[in-house]
Amino acid sequence: MKWHKSPDELVQAFDHCLPIVAGVQRRSMFGYPCAFVNGHLFCGLHQDGVIVRLSETRRNALVAKGASVFEPTPGQATKEYVVVPAAIAADREKLRALLSDALAHASSLAPRPRKAKAKAAKKTALASPRKAKPAKKTALASARKAKPARKTASSRHSRA
Repeated sequence: MKWHKSPDELVQAFDHCLPIVAGVQRRSMFGYPCAFVNGHLFCGLHQDGVIVRLSETRRNALVAKGASVFEPTPGQATKEYVVVPAAIAADREKLRALLSDALAHASSLAPRPRKAKAKAAKKTALASPRKAKPAKKTALASARKAKPARKTASSRHSRA
């Protein structure tokens, strides 16, 4: 199943209703506009729908009003995200309030570790142990093992 682009009207509504506070980052995920706080996705678009991450009680209340569990691919439901009902997505005041609720919920979660650090730590842990490098020779040790200087033709003639 191929995904299609979100309608321009929905993108504009999302941009207009997205809370503008410190720490909120608007980025694309799978080609769709999304918003993150503390490394957590809290809202975004997917095809013709708006998805939000909410607490369990708020999520259940929204499902009772017509929302559906977010399922980006058949059989792959994401339990913490729901697709906002079209009626709420079309009403900017209700959408703004819902995105604020999603922001509040995601802000209450512990910050996610940055991926670059996590990848580096994983890479270090998985790396095979390297052989120890031999100790460097000290100047005295290398002087003892040094070969005597080779006599040149001019030094042989100077003795005579």
